[in-house]
Amino acid sequence: MKCVSRTLRHLLSASHCSSRGTGIQASARKEERKRRERNPRWTYNSRHILRKAKGTFPRPLPLPAKLINGGIAGLIGVTCVFPIDLAKTRLQNQQNGQRLYTSMSDCLIKTIRSEGYFGMYRGAAVNLTLVTPEKAIKLAANDFFRQALSQDGKKLSLLREMLAGCGAGTCQVIVTTPMEMLKIQLQDAGRLAAQRKMMSAEAQISTAAGTAVAAESVAQPRPTAMQISRELFKAKGIAGLYKGLGATLVRDVPFSIVYFPLFANLNHLGQKSGEEKSPFYVSFLAGCAAGSIAAVAVNPCDVIKTRLQSLQRGVNEDTYSGILDCIRKIWKHEGPKAFLKGAYCRALVIAPLFGIAQVIYFIGIGEFLLDFLPKRRD
Repeated sequence: MKCVSRTLRHLLSASHCSSRGTGIQASARKEERKRRERNPRWTYNSRHILRKAKGTFPRPLPLPAKLINGGIAGLIGVTCVFPIDLAKTRLQNQQNGQRLYTSMSDCLIKTIRSEGYFGMYRGAAVNLTLVTPEKAIKLAANDFFRQALSQDGKKLSLLREMLAGCGAGTCQVIVTTPMEMLKIQLQDAGRLAAQRKMMSAEAQISTAAGTAVAAESVAQPRPTAMQISRELFKAKGIAGLYKGLGATLVRDVPFSIVYFPLFANLNHLGQKSGEEKSPFYVSFLAGCAAGSIAAVAVNPCDVIKTRLQSLQRGVNEDTYSGILDCIRKIWKHEGPKAFLKGAYCRALVIAPLFGIAQVIYFIGIGEFLLDFLPKRRD
């Protein structure tokens, strides 16, 4: 008798467990119906709801964590690759009349010899100060436009991804233009000083009056970011800091149009399903590849922007009145190859920047820091 009662209890408990499982699925379907009634755009099915309840549904990264990760990645990336960026600026600015540098390595070696090791980091303080708000604006704007252009939670089409990137590139020039303006003056000051020194040495050999010229050229102090900012603000107001705004837009908008969709599609290749993240190495390689391709693609625009934003010119170097005038004079005096000056330097700068960004996102420094903030109680 006891055996029979025990067997009945086992059967009842088994049927209770099975009914409990079907009850969970039924409640999930009921929840889905309620959500559809409240919001017609709700598209998740009961399987998504069950996975979310179990804690396996991937949570989207919050915007504050993205901003923190982007800022930290920008600071680390600028510190690592700034010497290459300095070589890029000097190679792009030199014209056929006075060629001081033949390559990136030649530029860096001569910079260390004439200005010391820290000469390679002239202008880095400006970048380190403004790179965090620049990344914050770019990432926030890209998220905003992607969300605004999304339809019913579906994957964005290529055209919509490009429009979102265009919006992000347009917004970021608020910070990028003055940052690039000040950085270029500080980076190019060493090239101009070396050019004056070389010219005065040649004059000293050819004429007896060369000593006075040499002393005059060497005595010229190099400007600081604060001095340049004050002079521009006094002369032209806030518009002085935004010289070359059009050229910056011409560079940054196409870059974002190419980079964001390209990275999203390359990164998607490593996803086994739409609900899982790509492996770290896939995101890292996708960031490096997309950054390099976008950087080289818009390098002609970067050359034009660098030339237009340079306030000081070397001996016998052209001046430009606008974008079209700059394109015409570069094509006429230096040939089409001049538009690719510094292209490999720019690729070497951009690829590690976005690779480092993927490392920071993978580690999750932003989420780690946000965990220390006090939680809001409902």
